[in-house]
Amino acid sequence: MNEPVPIIAIDGPSASGKGTVAQIVAQKLGFHFLDSGSLYRLVALTAINAGCALDDEITIAEKAKSLDVKFEQGKILLTGEDVTETIRQERIGTSASKISALPKVRDALTQRQRDFAKAPGLVADGRDMGSVIFPTAQTKIFLTASAEVRAERRYKQLITKGNSANLDDILKDIRDRDVRDSSRAVAPLKQQADALLLDTSDMTIETAVQFVLDAYLGK
Repeated sequence: MNEPVPIIAIDGPSASGKGTVAQIVAQKLGFHFLDSGSLYRLVALTAINAGCALDDEITIAEKAKSLDVKFEQGKILLTGEDVTETIRQERIGTSASKISALPKVRDALTQRQRDFAKAPGLVADGRDMGSVIFPTAQTKIFLTASAEVRAERRYKQLITKGNSANLDDILKDIRDRDVRDSSRAVAPLKQQADALLLDTSDMTIETAVQFVLDAYLGK
């Protein structure tokens, strides 16, 4: 029997910084990395490009099953095209949040995400990594921050990349997403009983990374 692959599941709300923390932890441990949110963003982009209504559950689920995606050297390729920056647009994120509430879409991506669990280990970030996708993960973290701090981070990120942004609009969008993610019928966002709470509102990325590493290494 093969030994189980060590998994660190990091869940949390939008713009909490969990993706950055998860990626650095994966690099430090030499583990694979899964940004589950990018899968939903890719499905959203595919649906939008195909002119699908965002509540067309069956059609979008079929597109999720046949998604031609590759993660290579920090880039995300969709049917061979680099869409790393495209899927980070606010409209794609908002659309991804909407389609992630569709049960058939979630079902279509479940096994796809589990297939990322390969030796020597995996760091997975998302909304339901510890609750649904990897319920037996050895280390579970619920990483969050206040809505105001998350909005400020997203605002600075957009401005730095040369995009126009309105802080009030971003804050509203984040609060709306929090409501959608935490109140959806399937795999709602919430801290699991066996997950450690990590509030990064007043914390540096380095400190947050060390918290996760210590949790995994049992320090």
